[in-house]
Amino acid sequence: MQARVLPLILASITWAAGLSVAHAAPTDYKIDLDHTYATFAIDHNGAAINRARFGEVSGSVRFDKEAKAGTIDIVVQTASVYSGSKGFDEHLRTADLFDVAKHPTMRFVSDHLVFDGERLVEVPGQLTLLGQTHPLTLKALQFRCYANPRAKTEACGGDFEAVIDRTQWGMDYLVKVGMPKSVRIGATIEAFKQ
Repeated sequence: MQARVLPLILASITWAAGLSVAHAAPTDYKIDLDHTYATFAIDHNGAAINRARFGEVSGSVRFDKEAKAGTIDIVVQTASVYSGSKGFDEHLRTADLFDVAKHPTMRFVSDHLVFDGERLVEVPGQLTLLGQTHPLTLKALQFRCYANPRAKTEACGGDFEAVIDRTQWGMDYLVKVGMPKSVRIGATIEAFKQ
């Protein structure tokens, strides 16, 4: 009798251990400030594309690889905008556009990730800009986790983008005279496992 019970007990322990691995808790990742930034691009009179980058970005990521679940919380310092043109940067910071004196940050928060099989495809969330919060879904252009030799830990990172109507957040500057409402925004995010 004992000879038959022991294998059953061992099998149960092995099965339970397998469940604990399959349902591991989400892992916290800290944003790597050197490889994380936000961008935007908007048409300029049909002649060129105005582009700029926000270099000061902070936040956190929680990710459970087994469950394909996670959250992202990213805060962008709006005054860190840089286009390569001093005059344009100064104008971007005024009340016409990002109004950095009243709204020093913008924030994207997502409480889940959308996978297609093994591939991350979307990150639905909420974008707060100019004091207004509205839904925004970032499309994942690429995403992967890897062993980072510099940080000596696992890093997860990706490149994301979306096209928004800036007037939805109250950024109406020159729309009435034909400046486009559509803006392509991007986020390059890399975070280290804690």
